[in-house]
Amino acid sequence: MRLKDFFKSFLLLCRFLLPRRPSTCHTNHGRSQRYPSLESLPSQTVVCDVEGALLRTSSTFPYFMLVALEAGGFLRGLLLLLLHPLISCLSHEVGIRIMVMVCFFGLRKEDFRVGRAMLPKFFLEQVGLEGFEVLRRGGRRVCVSSMPTVMVEGFLKEYLDVEVVLGRELKVFGGYYTGLMEDGVIGFGHVDFAHHQLFTHCKEVCLVGEAEKRRGHHPLPRSQYPKPLVFHDGRIAFRPDAVSTLCMFLWLPLGFALAFARALVFLFLPYALSIPLLASLGMHSRLITSSDKEERRGDGSQLYICNHRTLLDALYISAALRRHVTATTYSVSPISEWFSPIRTVRLTRNREEDAARMKKLVQEGDLMVCPEGTTCREPYLLRFSPLVAEISREVVPVALESWASMFYGTSTGKLKFLDPLYFLMNPFPCYEAEFMATVATGAIGGEECSSYEMANHLQAEIGRRLGFHCTSLTRKHKYVLLAGNEGTIERERERTRDGDVRMERR
Repeated sequence: MRLKDFFKSFLLLCRFLLPRRPSTCHTNHGRSQRYPSLESLPSQTVVCDVEGALLRTSSTFPYFMLVALEAGGFLRGLLLLLLHPLISCLSHEVGIRIMVMVCFFGLRKEDFRVGRAMLPKFFLEQVGLEGFEVLRRGGRRVCVSSMPTVMVEGFLKEYLDVEVVLGRELKVFGGYYTGLMEDGVIGFGHVDFAHHQLFTHCKEVCLVGEAEKRRGHHPLPRSQYPKPLVFHDGRIAFRPDAVSTLCMFLWLPLGFALAFARALVFLFLPYALSIPLLASLGMHSRLITSSDKEERRGDGSQLYICNHRTLLDALYISAALRRHVTATTYSVSPISEWFSPIRTVRLTRNREEDAARMKKLVQEGDLMVCPEGTTCREPYLLRFSPLVAEISREVVPVALESWASMFYGTSTGKLKFLDPLYFLMNPFPCYEAEFMATVATGAIGGEECSSYEMANHLQAEIGRRLGFHCTSLTRKHKYVLLAGNEGTIERERERTRDGDVRMERR
């Protein structure tokens, strides 16, 4: 179906020209007098229904389930799942009110970050290409939703450049959500959506049915995102519709037992036994080595530089080498350090002191450093610290990639010590490690270079192998976006120098 043909039946494309009399506008709600011209949209205001037009499905249950699981916990998510059959039998408005009560009651307003840090990823994956094409051509973009504003505003304004967002407003008492919605504020269901008073000022309204959405909507390609999705948070790695969420709860007991068994194997068995046993327990891994890496003697110490995917990066590199590798950290939880089967060394964020410490560690044995300073889930590389090019004459770049189907093994929350547990609870967690050719840190292509140029070169080489995009973003950018802070306490920030910001803790 051609794009212009699809737009003929598109939902809620409104163009604000002059205020119309209500009687005139209501006559246009039943049908379109004429279909909008895409060429004229840049001079018009486009009003779009998020659930009915922009997203490829009108179901709001998965997004409320994400709020319940990420902000409220598994028990709140289980309650919402048990209520799903009842919600399906009720009207749209009543169902929304029940889900808002279950998901938001008792949540602290200041701590609510699901709408900014977690939901945008899932919303973007459900955006329809056809709806987005109409929305982005408008001179002024307005989006309306039956979901609470705190759920959709971050996604619409930050990633789709929407100027105005109209949604449901939640009541707050003592800094906590009550689970009730404000009366007399914008809010509507799909049945009466076209008759909402907002659209009495619209010259045209275009409607589309659910069947045509399923038949004609295509997902928005990542390359066409107005703003790249580099960072997102949360534990849930799948879109939690009712069936998928039920499968997750059924898997949890087995997943926990399986994670415990995998951890025991990793902690107490030698690599020769643990690797095949872990493979039989569903952990998939793939190792790629360069020719000169295969010829290199295994008894010499080496500095390994890798991108940062999860807390288990160093363990997988150790398993690939069949020997322990020392890993540098800035602030890993004591629980994670206590359970780690390999040596971990804390750095101080003092450039000279950390450089001297890492040089000593390289002399003692193999050392692994993650110059990004924090994890990134998406196919992007954060800025590399130049310090890694100053502590050894040569380094071995290692390109790492990991996949998780149910739970993410990273978080910016307070329970970071649970990161390995969540990753190991996946049915089939997968890791891929590619050891690249050794790189001399003093020159690029035979020409002398600075440590900053070498850091950029290493980033580019790893990015090329993985197919990732290189960025100049740092850990600070990640935590400001996802957690609302810089990820460091005040006294640590004072000690951090400009060049060290890229090598802070996860």
